[in-house]
Amino acid sequence: MPYTADSEVSSFRIVNLEDERGTAAPFAEDLCVVDSNMGSASVDMSNAAAAGLFDLKDREALYAKNVHEKLYPASLTKVMTALVALKHSSGDLMLTASANVRNLEAGAQVCGIREGDQMTLDQALHLLLINSANDAAVMIAEGISGSVEAFAELMNEEALALGATNTHFTNPHGLPDEEHYTTVYDMYLIMNAAINYSAFTEIIHMDSYTTVYTDKNGASKEVSVSSTNRYMQGTAETPGGVTVIGGKTGTTNAAGHCLILLSRDSGSNPYISVIMRADGGDFLYSQMTALLGEINK
Repeated sequence: MPYTADSEVSSFRIVNLEDERGTAAPFAEDLCVVDSNMGSASVDMSNAAAAGLFDLKDREALYAKNVHEKLYPASLTKVMTALVALKHSSGDLMLTASANVRNLEAGAQVCGIREGDQMTLDQALHLLLINSANDAAVMIAEGISGSVEAFAELMNEEALALGATNTHFTNPHGLPDEEHYTTVYDMYLIMNAAINYSAFTEIIHMDSYTTVYTDKNGASKEVSVSSTNRYMQGTAETPGGVTVIGGKTGTTNAAGHCLILLSRDSGSNPYISVIMRADGGDFLYSQMTALLGEINK
């Protein structure tokens, strides 16, 4: 029975007919499932609206606080942007920037792309995930779908396919919009799908990136960017026995400070951790370090 978001039938209500014998595989058979707050009270998450820690090997949630609360994701959105791009295209796709790469709110994080600039999807994904470049997000969306709106439809289709039913995207970058929201649990589902692409995990593991692309006249342009993730910068420490592979940051006034990570324990077992709407950057990383400490318990 294929999963559909609007189905009136759940895996708990399936009854085999008289002449049918078999087992219905639940949609969440290979996923962590959590429906309430749980985890150690010693983890101080008082300065964050929601958080979760998910063990991918044993498929269980180790910590959960308000994981189904709809919140603004800020640039955590770009995990889905990258997932959709990798699913629907190839890294050598050549992108050409439109004037819309400059049509962003004041103060938005950009890497300096101008109308007419050309680069490959692979280059744009590096700028998107390492430096959280919003202009790269627009360039990717338009290059794959023709418009930001059409790309957002692909993002929402993918969200439903993953079971992220408390999610709705209106853009590829996460700049504020009342109809643009997700949850900690849905971000786990999205990240869990994205890490199946080696290109994604390779990029989020990088602390910096330099590349050369061309402008509208064919002249070469060089850009160098650094990771926005303090763990990749080396300015935030992880608990002993835990290695942060990489992740995605997100910060706006509406969303607060957000972070999603892929980490591994000393046995190389993978974990996804998410914190959304922390009150500040220092709180975000101190709480994330405390959350990662639960891996060894």
